[in-house]
Amino acid sequence: MARIILQDEDVTTKIDNDWKRLNTLAHYQVTDGSSVALVPKQNSAYNISNSSTFTKSLSRYESMLRTASSPDSLRSRTPMITPDLESGTKLWHLVKNHDHMDQREGDRGSKMVSEIYLTRLLATKGTLQKFVDDLFETIFSTAHRGSALPLAIKYMFDFLDEQADKHQINDYDVRHTWKSNCLPLRFWVNVIKNPQFVFDIHKNSITDACLSVVAQTFMDSCSTSEHKLGKDSPSNKLLYAKDIPNYKSWVERYYADIAKMPAISDQDMSAYLAEQSRLHLSQFNSMSALHEIYSYITKYKDEILAALEKDEQARRQRLRSKLEQAIDTMALSS
Repeated sequence: MARIILQDEDVTTKIDNDWKRLNTLAHYQVTDGSSVALVPKQNSAYNISNSSTFTKSLSRYESMLRTASSPDSLRSRTPMITPDLESGTKLWHLVKNHDHMDQREGDRGSKMVSEIYLTRLLATKGTLQKFVDDLFETIFSTAHRGSALPLAIKYMFDFLDEQADKHQINDYDVRHTWKSNCLPLRFWVNVIKNPQFVFDIHKNSITDACLSVVAQTFMDSCSTSEHKLGKDSPSNKLLYAKDIPNYKSWVERYYADIAKMPAISDQDMSAYLAEQSRLHLSQFNSMSALHEIYSYITKYKDEILAALEKDEQARRQRLRSKLEQAIDTMALSS
């Protein structure tokens, strides 16, 4: 119970063959409830007599900590280990990293590290579970959301169903995949993985890794294929393996509920788009948008004009001649 200075290495450090273990709280028999404080570095007799070895060891350890704190650190997958090149001893902290000649023990050590972090993964998932559920339910619901379902989603999904009927595509998986690709996987996954697109925040590497797990779960929920998982499957897929069937049912219910909603006429859709344009009139540069459209049209002018000539409705509205006239006018003004 006396006052003691805790150090990585001292005269009590345990050495077993060519392994030297860094001192731990358990090594010093520090009990629960003990008071711990940071103090200036002490020069003990052991340090003075071994100043050269200790300084080099400390330098290696500090360098190791700096590396471990970098964004690309593998600290979450490897134990704290560094060899002592002069004495031939290898330092270890919590788990030994064995050589390839002792593969069985090496696998055991890696498994111990994986089990340590698996506990953290499960605890983190449990903390975030409600928020992930709320997010998925809000996205894949026509009722439990802050506002009414946008008309554009209903209009777009009906258009996809019409095209499937027109081309006699009766495979449910194909229709499901079309809808998933045009909305959840094109829009929502991008927002989930890149919150800085919507919010004025900085996304660090740890946040990015966590959001990648949520985004992967979201993508798997929209898939119609069954993912066979085993002991060698990535931990991020195993983490939500039991939840994905439930999420998939939400996606299927969402598409079915939209299909049951009253159809949106072309006039209603045009009025909706006009209203959206009016609401956001001052937020966009229309000339810049027109310039981007013009650049695209001039690049694919022949293909677009040929397509307009073949389309019956485009011919009735004389869209080809109108577009040619607009191109000539833009060319003269530029």
